[in-house]
This record gives sequence, structure tokens and C-alpha cells, in this order.
Amino acid sequence: MTTIEEIKQHIITDPENKVFTQQGWQPIFMAYPEAKILIIGQAPGIRTQEKGQVFRDKSGDRLRQWMGISEETFYHSKKIAVLPMDFYFPGKATHGDLPPRKNFTEKWHPALIDCMPNIELTILMGTYAQKYYLKDKAKKNLTETVFAYEDYLPTYFPIVHSSPLNFRWFAKNPSFEEKIVPKLQQLVKKLLNQSSL
Repeated sequence: MTTIEEIKQHIITDPENKVFTQQGWQPIFMAYPEAKILIIGQAPGIRTQEKGQVFRDKSGDRLRQWMGISEETFYHSKKIAVLPMDFYFPGKATHGDLPPRKNFTEKWHPALIDCMPNIELTILMGTYAQKYYLKDKAKKNLTETVFAYEDYLPTYFPIVHSSPLNFRWFAKNPSFEEKIVPKLQQLVKKLLNQSSL
């Protein structure tokens, strides 16, 4: 059976990732066999890439707040896993970062998810993750998908990306934090409490 560490080494030595490996960058993801909750996001930002750990930025602070968990729980409980759609910072675009590379998710996610048999909930964070995993079940745009989150339970919970760049979306959709975030917190708390029994 292939282990998470073995897969990581395959990612590092993959010729498609050579340009990143030559810079001394490690693939940015977090996976444990014990994980109960999987977060699938976009791709690491430059700050996260340089720190070498998922969500070490303002996006991560907001995400943990939305989930109602501490940094300790997020990073050290081994109950939370994070698989971005690309494990390397893709570069800067005119506004924000470049999108994740195509086909990266298809190549690496299945093997890593197979190593995490206890996942009970997958949080799909942003358009890229939602389109890939929900396929034709996604609504016509991110906002509709996020507000229809109950349609995807108990397997998936779609949310907007927690990036500060989404401040306009947060301002236009205050009911997300008022009504949906508490539901996410309840579900996360329930799953983490179950896993500690």
C-alpha cells in the first residue's frame, strides 16, 4: 500500500514539478490517515508556499474562524486534511494569483484521498474545487452553489474562498457568515467530537 509520504516523494520528483523543486519549494498539502474533514482549496499563495505550510495567511485565519477551530486543532489534531487543487504557488496574475494547473488534481488527489479512509466531510472552497468535484451538480455560479450547500451534504460543503480579495462578495452576501457559517461550525464540531471518542 502506498503511503502519504511515498506519494509526496513522487510529487517532488515528478518532472512536471521540477521548476518548483529547483526553487527549494515543497508541495503544500496536509494529509493524515486519521483525518475526518478534508478541505479542498485553490492553490497556495506565495506566503503559504514560502512558509511551507497550508493556510499560513489571512485566508487561513478566516477559514479557521469559519470552522470554529483553533490553530492547534487545525494543524496538530490530524483530523483536518487540506488538498489544494495544485500543491505549488502558480504565480501572480493581473488580479490575484494564477489558477491551479490543469490535470494536477486528477493526477494526485485520488491516491491521497485513498490514504484517508475516515473522511466524512469535504469542504469545497472556491469555484475551482466546486466545479471539479460537483461537476454538473454545481449551480450556475459560486454564490448559488454556496447557498445551496444542503444539496451536497453529507459528503460536501461548498464555501466561498476565505481570501481577503473576496471582500466585495462578503459585503454583498452577509447571510453567508450569519446563517451558513454557524451550520459549518456545528458540523465540524460534531465530527471532531465524534473522532475524539
